[in-house]
Amino acid sequence: MSSTTKSVNLGLVMGLAIGAALGGLLFGYDTAVINGAVESIKHNFIDPRTALDELERNNLFGWATGMALLGCVVGSAIAGPLATKIGRRGGMMIAAILFFASSILSGYPEAFLAPLGGMGVDALTPFMIYRFAGGVAIGMASLISPMYIGEIAPPKHRGMLVTFQQLAIVGGILLVAVVNLYIQRAGGGDEAWLHATGWRYMLASCAIPAALFFVAAFLMPDTPRWYVMNGKEDKARTLLTQLDGAKEAEATIAEIKGSMNQHSGKLLSFGIGVIVVGILLSVFQQFVGINAVLYYSNIMFKNIGLDTDDAFLQTVIVMATNVLFTLVATFTVDSWGRKPLLILGGFIMAVAMFAMGFMFQTHFQGIGLLGAAMLYVAGFALSWGPVVWVMLSELFPNSIKGKAMAIAVAAQWISNFVVTWSFLVIDGDSHLNAMFNHGFAYYLYGAFSILSALFVWKFVPETKGKTLEAIESFWKKS
Repeated sequence: MSSTTKSVNLGLVMGLAIGAALGGLLFGYDTAVINGAVESIKHNFIDPRTALDELERNNLFGWATGMALLGCVVGSAIAGPLATKIGRRGGMMIAAILFFASSILSGYPEAFLAPLGGMGVDALTPFMIYRFAGGVAIGMASLISPMYIGEIAPPKHRGMLVTFQQLAIVGGILLVAVVNLYIQRAGGGDEAWLHATGWRYMLASCAIPAALFFVAAFLMPDTPRWYVMNGKEDKARTLLTQLDGAKEAEATIAEIKGSMNQHSGKLLSFGIGVIVVGILLSVFQQFVGINAVLYYSNIMFKNIGLDTDDAFLQTVIVMATNVLFTLVATFTVDSWGRKPLLILGGFIMAVAMFAMGFMFQTHFQGIGLLGAAMLYVAGFALSWGPVVWVMLSELFPNSIKGKAMAIAVAAQWISNFVVTWSFLVIDGDSHLNAMFNHGFAYYLYGAFSILSALFVWKFVPETKGKTLEAIESFWKKS
């Protein structure tokens, strides 16, 4: 009976984790959908602005493609307080509704303003506004989903379950790469059709996972910790009994109440160290350059001379590698530990990025670039992709979790925007390209990959197998 009960409990926890992880699917789908639409955005909204010089066009291009990421900064900043006030479940539902509307409007930015295509380059303004709104939704989901999973998962399985979030993110990235390839081929490979119509279908397709996320969140309970924090102890007890059994339920409620009473909830109750570690984990996750590959792989492959269809196809291969090695991380994060994976991943990414930079600089031909990109994505997916989300859900003590996660995830989205915007500026710079032939950015990301590994080795604690309450002891002031 005991074995059966444990199986049923883990099944329920996994079901709730998968439902919350659909927020990660939105995250991956929307942030990577731009990969298919990016050249159409440039063709329709940037290239016609002939009065602008090279730097101005590249700068505007970076802002246009990265606008959703600025929205993510706002969304992640408000998500912690919002999830504290109306619950993790309520926050996820609001994010889904906002994302649904913004997805459709991003594909048809002239809606309610002019006939389809009737605004010309002026449609860039509403496009950027709608992408910003979608980013707010993604920022909310990126914080609340792993928070939800971390709060319903037992310590023994928490690492694996929180990696569901990253698995959903990379699944969304792979899914949208396949959708983009299908849409591109539906137009017969005609770039004129892609620039006129295909890119709209790509962006509007994001509404489908948004609807699924809303339905899942509507059907789920809130977390035991939120119930206890808001005086709904009976609901917490009922849910915990279903998840862990009556004995464990009482122990968990006592732990939650104890962690709430120990500290005032002020952001620096545990010192500044935990905040700095959380912020730098987020910053390094982006500065290793993952979005130069995930968002701009089509541009990257075209830079070595591939045609549109081959570029879309090789993007699918790279995204499939991302999913495969995220699965590896799912089954190793609770056995190998968080720190070894992060350190190993940092050095794998450094090798791959330096190789990519060298191939561009030396005009290397063949499949070497695809192999290096696959190695890089494998290193990231094995480590910095999923493990950072695990650690952000674990590091922060309960009494400051909402505020601290809001800061760390906002820092992540700011860094994401910086990389996404700056890549287009660097990659489009004729002076750098004269010296490095599109390779400079990859050398830069390789250096940050090494720094990320050294940072983890020196400053980040191991959290494997510890309860959320026990992890607080890392940060208590002496």
